[in-house]
Amino acid sequence: MLAKRIAIAGGLEAANLLRAAGLMRGARGRGAIFTLHHVRPEETTAFAPNAHLEITPAFLDVVLKRLQEDGYRFVALGDVPALLSEPAPKQPFAAFTLDDGYRNNLVYALPIFERHRAPFTVFVPKGLAERTHTIWWETLAALLRKEERLGFDFGGGNEIVDLATPVAKHRAFERFAQYLHRTDEAAAVHEIDRLARAHEIDPVEIVDDLVMGPAELNLLDASPLASLGAHMVSHRAVSRLADAEVRAEMEASCDYVATIAGRRPLSLAYPYGTREAVTQRQAEIARDLGFTIAVTTQPGVVAQRSLSSITYLPRLSINGLYQKARYVSGLASGIPLKLMGNG
Repeated sequence: MLAKRIAIAGGLEAANLLRAAGLMRGARGRGAIFTLHHVRPEETTAFAPNAHLEITPAFLDVVLKRLQEDGYRFVALGDVPALLSEPAPKQPFAAFTLDDGYRNNLVYALPIFERHRAPFTVFVPKGLAERTHTIWWETLAALLRKEERLGFDFGGGNEIVDLATPVAKHRAFERFAQYLHRTDEAAAVHEIDRLARAHEIDPVEIVDDLVMGPAELNLLDASPLASLGAHMVSHRAVSRLADAEVRAEMEASCDYVATIAGRRPLSLAYPYGTREAVTQRQAEIARDLGFTIAVTTQPGVVAQRSLSSITYLPRLSINGLYQKARYVSGLASGIPLKLMGNG
């Protein structure tokens, strides 16, 4: 894990140097859509398996300043399709998105976006906002942080999982995650929740602590810079669901956002968003349902050719493990992806 982080940091450093030298300018495409999750003050802990999903408010401020200095113009996500239809502009664009509807998006992120006059979209999972579903990765982190050993059946009978050290906890987290993604996801989440409750951790209370409800979402939507988008209901990988279930969750999520915002959202983010979690098949369903833009988490910048896959767009993750301004410039340049053959 450490070797991977060092390699990624080195790649971002190199990309920033190439960018600063004026090389490979075409790698940045027309612009980029950025992914964020939590924006909140840092809490130091030895075991933080979800640290990549959170940045500090101060770093969000740095991100926006840096992109402005690099010549990016801030646009609403909903404007991206029209921008891609226009002749190539002199300035690249940056659109900002935040997944899962965390309360800190309202408390900490909104004031910073307003300070920089940067539009942003928050993707709302209906099940989290209504407290009918839970956030397994947050529940699991709380459970593993609390205990030093657990019993669990990963499919071969009950076994004892060692959690005595932070390294052991990280290994366990990865094993639980792999189990969840290779079996029935809803059933796996139910088992994780059951185990958490047995150890006096309430998964619904975690959701209630972290995620905005309708009143807060309505307050966020009142900002002229904020938009709400659909993010399914159960936050499951859509590639593993039947088409009818995918369609039903997309429609229910869309209807839910419409009741809050007073208008139907035209944007959608797929849960997880990886190649394994969403395919072109689900992108076709999203297009059929009237979404004008839908985003994955697959890394990439946005080019004019992206119009042909407007409901399967890439994003660039503002990763909490790499909170340095020069990394932002290197990432946004598109150079790391080009060097890896993904550009």
